[in-house]
Amino acid sequence: MYDYGLIALVSFISSFVLVVLAIYLFPKIGLKDRPHLYGLKRKPIPYYGGVVIFLAFLIVTLWFVELSTEVVGLLIAGGIIALIGFLDDLFKLSPVLRLFVQICAAALLVLFGVGILSISNPLGGAIVLDAWNLEFSIFDMRFFVPIFGAIFTIIWMVLITNTMNFLDGIGGLTSGVTFIAGLTIFFLSTRAGLHADLVSQETVAVLALILAFVSFAFLMFDFPKSKILMGDTGSTFLGFMLAALAIFSGGKVATAFLVLGVPILDVGWVVLRRLFEGKKPWQGDLTHLHHRLLELGFKEASVLAILYCLSLVFGVLAIVCTSTQQKFFVIIGLGVLMVLLVASISMVGSKGSSGFRKG
Repeated sequence: MYDYGLIALVSFISSFVLVVLAIYLFPKIGLKDRPHLYGLKRKPIPYYGGVVIFLAFLIVTLWFVELSTEVVGLLIAGGIIALIGFLDDLFKLSPVLRLFVQICAAALLVLFGVGILSISNPLGGAIVLDAWNLEFSIFDMRFFVPIFGAIFTIIWMVLITNTMNFLDGIGGLTSGVTFIAGLTIFFLSTRAGLHADLVSQETVAVLALILAFVSFAFLMFDFPKSKILMGDTGSTFLGFMLAALAIFSGGKVATAFLVLGVPILDVGWVVLRRLFEGKKPWQGDLTHLHHRLLELGFKEASVLAILYCLSLVFGVLAIVCTSTQQKFFVIIGLGVLMVLLVASISMVGSKGSSGFRKG
């Protein structure tokens, strides 16, 4: 049995110490943001904080978690996502290139055995995704890839990765939501009665706990006014990890959708609006829900509190609701809530203050 309290403490301390070092060292080696590019009149602050998040997660995982094939695949794929995010922060890579790399990283994860094999049907039974399999060999290693399961997994991974990236519009939002989502997956993985074999859930429980408290430590410095920014390095890595943990050791897609429901629906609405306006879906603007709330006069801390509470409420519901039917109806309720939120602030203009990040 794992000592979850010790793991949480080590995760928090490791991340905290690395962030403190980064705040001191990054400015000395030029790893700072460029506020003038966004019309911000403030001094540059340390950037590329996602490197710290990745390193802290990697170190604590190697310390506590047994390196199974799935865990190795998770770390390699996550490392690829962090690397492409870092290069994007440095050089502003093409969105098409970033998307291609994300798809490749998700496909690599599938090859290492992490994927969605079935989806629970709210009307009863399950939708099987491993009926057709692709079999091949590489260097005498045999691979069995469920075709439909691989496609669904890749779409899911890319969706959540970019949702968390788009969410990084104000300091503390991505790290805070990741903390809540990570804890939700942890409690769901350790809840007796939900799994036939709790031992099989220990790995995902530990990984979720590590991710949660690494993010929580970063949140201490990311909360307005931010002393360090995670950049795409951090937001895409956190999104990729949450997406992977939701399907690791048994699918928890409905759970992840609930706790991340507001960001997912917000991103969906923003992308559709951009397409209808003839804009590129990845073209940043200030029309996300958190931007709208800021335009209504809410302080950044208040906006964070609102979105944290929404994530926390639906996270608790994800843990309490044990059946697929219950979660299905909660998801419908979440959709209705999101429509009402968007409708209630639709009168707010799409142009916001230049003091906020675009995503």
